[in-house]
Amino acid sequence: MRQALAPLSRYIATTRVSKHRLFVWLGRGTLADSATIVFARDDDYTFGVLHSRAHELWARGTGTQLREVESGFRYTPTTCFATFPFPLPSSEGREAIAVAARELARLRDGSLGAVGPGAEPVANRTLTNLYNKRPAWLVKVHGDLDKAVRAAYGWPADLDDDSILDRLLALNLTRTPA
Repeated sequence: MRQALAPLSRYIATTRVSKHRLFVWLGRGTLADSATIVFARDDDYTFGVLHSRAHELWARGTGTQLREVESGFRYTPTTCFATFPFPLPSSEGREAIAVAARELARLRDGSLGAVGPGAEPVANRTLTNLYNKRPAWLVKVHGDLDKAVRAAYGWPADLDDDSILDRLLALNLTRTPA
């Protein structure tokens, strides 16, 4: 893994087990431990697709549940990532996802680093707390990202979760060698 990360200035990481499937950027100098899944990718497009509703649904469906849903689920790279059918967008579609992903990261990072009157105490500024609260701006930025990802697949904007999973499975089956 160190060899794969060496040429990158940053990489994507997520925890193996989490209530919310969150991805973060880590710098090359950060060495993730065994409770972390690392993706040797430094592009905003991949970060955005991984953070999309489509990928979350796929990961929840192909990962393993610990106990009750509220306690979280386990992300397994061989079932959640390796089998996920990424969209094959045009360069414009790829850039739309990257733009939405950069905005998500910018707003999240800004929220976690907020200072001044009314700012949460530092100890309370975590991604888990942020996603538990789901402020309107976070819902909107995720909605924008999901819209870009659905467009990259060529799907309508108003698909429900079951339809998204059905389409992902169909893509997976057409892309998997017999």
